[in-house]
Amino acid sequence: MASITPGQWLPGLQNENPEEENSVPREMPILFLGHGSPMNAIEENQFVRKFRSVAQNLPKPKAILCISAHYYTRGTKFTAMERPKTIHDFGGFPQELYQVQYPAPGLPSLAQKSVQLLSPFKSELDANWGLDHGAWSVLKHFFPKADIPVVMMSLDYTKSTQEHYTLAQELKELRKQGVLIVGSGNLIHNLGLIDFKNFNKPNYGFDWAQESYSILKAAISEKDHKKLIRYDQLNKSVQLAIPSPDHYLPLIYILALQNKNEQAQFFNEEFVAGSLNMASVMFGV
Repeated sequence: MASITPGQWLPGLQNENPEEENSVPREMPILFLGHGSPMNAIEENQFVRKFRSVAQNLPKPKAILCISAHYYTRGTKFTAMERPKTIHDFGGFPQELYQVQYPAPGLPSLAQKSVQLLSPFKSELDANWGLDHGAWSVLKHFFPKADIPVVMMSLDYTKSTQEHYTLAQELKELRKQGVLIVGSGNLIHNLGLIDFKNFNKPNYGFDWAQESYSILKAAISEKDHKKLIRYDQLNKSVQLAIPSPDHYLPLIYILALQNKNEQAQFFNEEFVAGSLNMASVMFGV
């Protein structure tokens, strides 16, 4: 694994004020965020209020590496442009949502260093993607000024869950360099079983959704990463909760970066429309 000397900032992440260096934590926290509907970008609700509340307790990062459920590719990629575009990767929503822009800069040097850290795993730089709604719909509440550089990391759909976990561990050095690593997905995400008639019913979850969340939350709390990696061997409720891996895998990346002494801090644990859950987890604060 390529390494970074402790205290040595990545190119593009240098401290402009050396006196502030001691204010940077030894390691940045890590976050898994349940991003839910793109409408959370423009609605005022309990989820976004909690995002803003949590943000107040975070140290200001030098940069953000975001692993989004919606950047799902063949091969592992990192966005490497200076000015990533805001991608409106959805349909059927109000025009107001398509007008949202999140003009955060990119940081090609972070993308390049991430590729180096993943060696000997193969990964590549991507100049064509941008910031999808898995990133900007939540980051706009954490960092509304859009002044923190953001690099997106894709999920390689050809890899197994164990391979994703192993690969993610190679990125641990970035936590020591002021990089906030964010996984954005949903722990329970079955769009095919949404109860649209009760979409606005508060904290409404089907029995199987509640059971699966209890199982998954317990495993996260107990640091049982093996069980979470092998989620496809758990009961039927969990299989209904995770019908495809895209929204679950960002959690696996965050778990792989968790230190042994870090405890899970849960927030936004409400259910939505029966088959969705907004649970978010933070480590290291």
